[in-house]
Amino acid sequence: MAKDDNLPLFATKIAKGRILFQFYSLLIFVGICFIFVYRLSHIPAKEEPGRWAWMGLFFSELWFSFYWFVTTVVRWNPIYRNTFKDRLSHRYEKALPGIDIFVCTADPVIEPPVMVINTVLSVMAYDYPPEKLNVYLSDDGGSDLTFYAMLEASRFCKIWLPFCKKFKVEPRSPEAYFRTAVEPLGEPVMAKEWSTVKILIDGRESEAVDIQGQTLPTLVYLSREKRPQYHHHFKAGAMNALFPQGFENLTKNDVYGGSLNVLMELEMPGFDGNGGPCYIGTGCFHRRETLSGQEYSKIYKADWKRWSNRSVEDSTSVLEETCKVLASCSYEENTQWGKEMGLKYDCTVEDVLTGVAIQCRGWRSIYFNPERKGFLGVAPTTLLQSLVQHKRWSEGDFHIFASRHCPFVLGYKKIPLKLQLTYCMNLLWAANCLATLYYVIVPSLCLLRGISLFPEITNSWVLAFVFVIIVHRAYSLGEFVWFGGTFKGWWNDQRMWLYKRTTSYFFGFLDYILKRLGFTNSAFVITTKVADDDVSQRYEQEVMEFGTSSPMFTILATLALLNVLCFVSGLKRVIADVETLVWEQFALQILLCGLLVFINLPIYQGLFFRKDVASLPTSVAYQSTMFALLACAIAVY
Repeated sequence: MAKDDNLPLFATKIAKGRILFQFYSLLIFVGICFIFVYRLSHIPAKEEPGRWAWMGLFFSELWFSFYWFVTTVVRWNPIYRNTFKDRLSHRYEKALPGIDIFVCTADPVIEPPVMVINTVLSVMAYDYPPEKLNVYLSDDGGSDLTFYAMLEASRFCKIWLPFCKKFKVEPRSPEAYFRTAVEPLGEPVMAKEWSTVKILIDGRESEAVDIQGQTLPTLVYLSREKRPQYHHHFKAGAMNALFPQGFENLTKNDVYGGSLNVLMELEMPGFDGNGGPCYIGTGCFHRRETLSGQEYSKIYKADWKRWSNRSVEDSTSVLEETCKVLASCSYEENTQWGKEMGLKYDCTVEDVLTGVAIQCRGWRSIYFNPERKGFLGVAPTTLLQSLVQHKRWSEGDFHIFASRHCPFVLGYKKIPLKLQLTYCMNLLWAANCLATLYYVIVPSLCLLRGISLFPEITNSWVLAFVFVIIVHRAYSLGEFVWFGGTFKGWWNDQRMWLYKRTTSYFFGFLDYILKRLGFTNSAFVITTKVADDDVSQRYEQEVMEFGTSSPMFTILATLALLNVLCFVSGLKRVIADVETLVWEQFALQILLCGLLVFINLPIYQGLFFRKDVASLPTSVAYQSTMFALLACAIAVY
């Protein structure tokens, strides 16, 4: 027994294969150096056409190289952690601290009360001492439906929680469990309780009693007063869940690249190895002191008993009046809330901003990703949902980078330089749009005009470009497949990588600039969690969903049409050239243009071949065709 008391509660391991990755990184670095030497030694003369296009391409490649360096820093030293729950339970079962869990919602239409309540019931069923578990439903929308749904949940939990514990139910969300479970007709005891629970969840019994008489977790509903003259900062008094760590509705090939497997399985452990992961909205547990603005001290020691043995001596009437003050819209006026206390305000990704501030106060974060996902969310089921979500994230991240809260400024001498660089991987999402748009548009238009921007296929300098492209993409594919993806899933992820950079990140970058100039204000956009049957069916069939007019779709369609026009023009020149000189001179540009055409096949299908309601609208087709033809005409004439 004494021997077990000395065993560690967790283990930390460095990722395997680091030497191979470092060798790969060295090869890519050498290839990039050769590309830069070529660019600088072959700059067209002032009188030659394409000089400025060449320089723009060089600066784009310079940016891509910097961003590659940042992602390499993230991947350089990932670490993985394992925990030993049996040892924790044996050693500290009676001393475990109280835990507050916030379930956040904002719109009863986009986030239906049934879905929210299923989430509440699932966290109430955690394998944790129930008397130390407090669940808060933070309703930013102040919905009556959500409130009364929670009342029903408080009754239903009296039988659902014992049912989960007795039969080790997985998953613990009632809706998810009964959707996937098989009725246990062969087990009389469980079959009887199964029927009881099914009746309750279907609402056919009004009274629910505690069948075992055990303590239930505390369940609290939060919703604050709102008035036009007081900015509510998109808060109901708790926090916003922005970044689900796992998803239960992903398709096999993940058509919208929403699984985030590489991020969760490699990049977040890379954050951990470089100094600690960033706060990503949900699936995070904080010490109370970190959110109260307290600085970390080496002599700090958590007083778990202080929080576990709290008692309230005030009368009910006094408590009611106190709660009214806390719930008022003016409670935080002229206080440190949103500055030093709680989550940071005035940023659409306040989770990341808050995490940076916490780390700069000396607190260390760690990343733990168990095999059985502890937090499941719903991934976007349409293209527009995914693009809008990333637009909000990229705008907020760039806002942090360009402000005094930038890790290089706020974190100077407070967090490691490698962690500051690691943050840039996300904070510079929006800035990626400029170089990507340039690379997608300019080489294609130069091909149309007959201006070469890459070495000839017979020139030895071409090997540097071919080597970097092939090796880098091969590593990307291997990385994606290693963490559970498929080849088609990787291709879909590459497509979404392009779409997000040319639309989501572009609009995020543009909105930030307009906000700084005083033309717009940031808005918190909620991603819908429900979809009608037709949308769900197309999503399950991995058919890309358009179906509406959007500036994002207009940009995607314009770029797709522009590249197909330039590609056809390039092929026409190659076919007409008997001596194959055109192919030798423009091979890389033709291949780049052809790759962009191939990756945009869903756009062409949505424009010209699909007739369902999810195809691209006629207005988008007209606008994109006009813009593409105009761009080609300007390039030629």
